[in-house]
Amino acid sequence: MMNAPIIDPLQGDFPEVIEEFLEHGVMKCIAFNRRGTLLAAGCADGNCVIWDFETRGIAKELRDDDCLAAITSICWSKYGHRILASAADKSLTLWDVVKGEKIGRTTLQQTPLQARLHPGSSTPLICLVCPVSSAPMIVDLCSGSTTVLPVSLPDTGNGLAPPSRNKFSDGSAPFTPTAACFNKYGDLVYVGNSKGEILIIDHSKIQVCGVVQVPGASVIKNMVFSRSGQYLLTNSNDRTIRIYENLLPLKDGLKALDESNSGLDELDGVEKVKTIGSTCLSLFREFQDSITRVHWKAPCFSGDGEWVIGGSASKGEHKIYIWDRAGHLVKILEGPKEALMDLAWHPVHPIVVSVSLAGLVYIWAKDYTENWSAFAPDFKELEENEEYIEREDEFDLMPDTEKVKESDVNEDDEVDIMTVEKDSAFSDSDVSEEEICFLPADPTPDAPEQQDKCVGSTSKLADSAQSGSPLSDEAGQNGHAVNQSSSPLEGMDNSAAEDTGGTRLKRRRRPSDKVMELQVEKVKKSSQRMKPSESFCSINHR
Repeated sequence: MMNAPIIDPLQGDFPEVIEEFLEHGVMKCIAFNRRGTLLAAGCADGNCVIWDFETRGIAKELRDDDCLAAITSICWSKYGHRILASAADKSLTLWDVVKGEKIGRTTLQQTPLQARLHPGSSTPLICLVCPVSSAPMIVDLCSGSTTVLPVSLPDTGNGLAPPSRNKFSDGSAPFTPTAACFNKYGDLVYVGNSKGEILIIDHSKIQVCGVVQVPGASVIKNMVFSRSGQYLLTNSNDRTIRIYENLLPLKDGLKALDESNSGLDELDGVEKVKTIGSTCLSLFREFQDSITRVHWKAPCFSGDGEWVIGGSASKGEHKIYIWDRAGHLVKILEGPKEALMDLAWHPVHPIVVSVSLAGLVYIWAKDYTENWSAFAPDFKELEENEEYIEREDEFDLMPDTEKVKESDVNEDDEVDIMTVEKDSAFSDSDVSEEEICFLPADPTPDAPEQQDKCVGSTSKLADSAQSGSPLSDEAGQNGHAVNQSSSPLEGMDNSAAEDTGGTRLKRRRRPSDKVMELQVEKVKKSSQRMKPSESFCSINHR
């Protein structure tokens, strides 16, 4: 039997249909800003584009002449002032969003698959990078220095894992990490390795504080925290998405870990970090498709953390699975026959944005139906026509003695228009007056050549209506009648239709009504001053 949320769409507020799509080159990855008003996309040509999500128009283009490779990931800073883009040419580029200028650029030894700015700073200069075939690292975007993070448990008990112990003789890492992410305030880094372990790391000391073993011990491909920081999502190679509940406090999580370390001094290194890990994360739920056994791509939470989505990694299909946090599959969204590349859920609204292999961005929204009873409480929707029998007193005049019930609202009370209620969607984070929610409009003016051609064609047509113009003389020589009182718009249309050799204008400008009146009056006056015989003689003479 099907789940109730599938039958009754009112049970959950999640997207259902493709509302529209965005097109700009070949887009590869996407990311919303904190408020969901701007959508950044990285393109295959190395540039980034920022869409105004309210108007669905392009607000800014970040063009990088130094990068010609595809963008692999894109990330906003906390208040939207900066954007970090990683590219396939091993580069990291930090952008100033308002100015559209590069703040810094760093080149790594390996291609970065994912890069995330530090979430605890409004103007971060450090980021977490997950390269293709080496350990995750903390990168200082100002100096370009890198700090490699441990990817496995240390052999000795001090909790440290120096990079030399995590490498073979050729310098490669024995356990290739597949994912890493900051916690909510960026004081801890969670790393997943190929042994199915989640390492909780103090990145300032390069120290493993706790370890959690994922069931199945399979390669961890994705890791992401919910917006509130209460839940951690992992995507493993065993085709299972797992949700872990964060048992640490949202703030000062590192301090709580240090206190846990002090109480377990009697345990050795490995047992100690595993015990601490059990106090940090608790397995909450597992999601998988037991029938098709599909691999998942780009899973993430909804803005409020109530829903979990994952894209199908199968080639040639664009499917998005939606579960509630209880583990029930509530919807399967089927898009075009194109592979899915990236996913993002809007921070506030029930909107999902997906990127296809062709480079298009699809916007999935809820399919709303009209409910007239919400506007008129006495309105009744009928499934089919019914015979209506009116009451005997339905159209009787009501006596004047009955008065409208007075409102209980005291009109003398002062209304507070200054206090701003806190949005529940952002109650988990502080509010900044300097946060960038919208970008100023940057209209693209028409090319000067097109404007000159439009002005020239208008004046030329106006002059051709006079008897002494070359156009009218040429028409007379060819034996065509010259209609001097015809509208210039007719001449413009005819000239545009006959002109096949020139550059075709994308947009044709229509003269205003005032200009039309002046041109017609000018043509009439010139025709009245000229006698018919003079006009005929002058044309024949020429």
